[in-house]
Amino acid sequence: MCGILSGFGPDVSKQYDFSSMLSSLVHRGPDDRGVVQDSNWALGHQRLSIMDVEGGHQPMQASSKALYSICNGEIYNFRDLQSRHFASYPFSTRADSEVLLPLFQTFGQKLIHQLDGMFSFVVSDGKEWLAGRDRIGIKPLYYATAGDHIFFASELKSLINCAEQIREFPNSHYYHSQAGLVAYYNLPEVTSFQQDLDVILPAMRQALSRSVQKRLMSDVPVGVFLSGGLDSSIIAALMKQHVSQLHSFSVGLPQSPDLKAARLVAEHLGTIHHEYVYSEEEMQAVLSDVIYYLESYDPALVRSAIPCYIVSHLASQYVKVVLSGEGADELFAGYSYFTDYDDSKALHQESVSILQGLHNLNLQRVDRMTMAHSLEGRVPFLDTEFIELCLQIDPHLKLYSTFGIEKWLLRKAFEDLLPQEIVWRDKMEFAQGCASSGVLEKHAEAAISKQSLTEAQAQGLPVNTQEELFYYRIFHQHFPHPDAAQVIGRWVGTLH
Repeated sequence: MCGILSGFGPDVSKQYDFSSMLSSLVHRGPDDRGVVQDSNWALGHQRLSIMDVEGGHQPMQASSKALYSICNGEIYNFRDLQSRHFASYPFSTRADSEVLLPLFQTFGQKLIHQLDGMFSFVVSDGKEWLAGRDRIGIKPLYYATAGDHIFFASELKSLINCAEQIREFPNSHYYHSQAGLVAYYNLPEVTSFQQDLDVILPAMRQALSRSVQKRLMSDVPVGVFLSGGLDSSIIAALMKQHVSQLHSFSVGLPQSPDLKAARLVAEHLGTIHHEYVYSEEEMQAVLSDVIYYLESYDPALVRSAIPCYIVSHLASQYVKVVLSGEGADELFAGYSYFTDYDDSKALHQESVSILQGLHNLNLQRVDRMTMAHSLEGRVPFLDTEFIELCLQIDPHLKLYSTFGIEKWLLRKAFEDLLPQEIVWRDKMEFAQGCASSGVLEKHAEAAISKQSLTEAQAQGLPVNTQEELFYYRIFHQHFPHPDAAQVIGRWVGTLH
């Protein structure tokens, strides 16, 4: 939805070029720009107009008070909060993020417990301030320090030239000016699992349907990334029940199996389908830009970011919001390495582990590649209610050996909505489905010798392969700050 930036400390507005720092986020919100500041604090916002397109300017100000807020993302339950707590509050917009102001006045730093959505935000009256990030980390946030100053920003690039120390703001935390960094949510520890399929399957269907409906909240057109795989196809099918003129988007190399599968799903559902066939030369041409916007050099992430960048560009020509299928593989043991698990307890622990790491891996890719094209990405599988429901399912039912296929539960719950050849299609990771998984690796290995890798490792560079060194060099050109390479995502499970 937007890019946010804030700074606090003595003479912060005078010592730093706040306007230039904010301009580095213009791709996240080219529709509008707002800044409020005093000598010791500043709040800035680059807006992608989604809710109340004309009236939702930020920073927002509380009625009759010097209290301001900036927010990136969507607060899906804002109407419920307004009617339940603030029936008499004089809201001046129809935008979801305005609810942060009366929430702060009523609940203080505990306001974050009231929110359902994907968000990063800062609320401040100049004396007290509160920054927060959503439970799963769908929306990004970083914080940085320089002397007596502290900054919060949506992306690294706005902090790279001013900060002494940069850290990723952890998901499910808030930072209060007096209390410091505080955790407010953990994935549930399940002691009793649900085993009854007659209960599980309809509950999954109902919860995911609610999640999709919730994410249709918008005053601008909403579309769907459609790879032709199970996850995105389910999301498209559920969206089509509510969006008659649904735009779907798919990309790949000429030999991509995803393109054919996506066409089949689009025809079955009756979507307005768009596809783009790109070349290996195009992949190489956009690589530097992809790494700049992605803010990572992790090889698996970069590989999958290329097609995501291209499909985001395609979608941005038709819609401003797009839904995608991220999260299903983590919840239902969909990755290929899960087929080796025969211990249901270990599988459950691995699922929880990779869910906890999504915020700076797959979710970072979706957020940065969409926002590079001023497009907002939403992820229905990662609704908190749906996650908690899925974690309560007996992990034995997610083992590959139980049904002889991965993600059987998800296939079974939605098999009537899609063609059978899609429902029971073999799992294929995004970059593989787009037929691009080996292209970049070969290109990198042609550019970086094994000797260069050995020398780089001897110098202490955090790289493990020729491909990673190739990406690292591009990353370092964009982000020379010593902390930049320390805050990128690394897979926390065993996929690598």
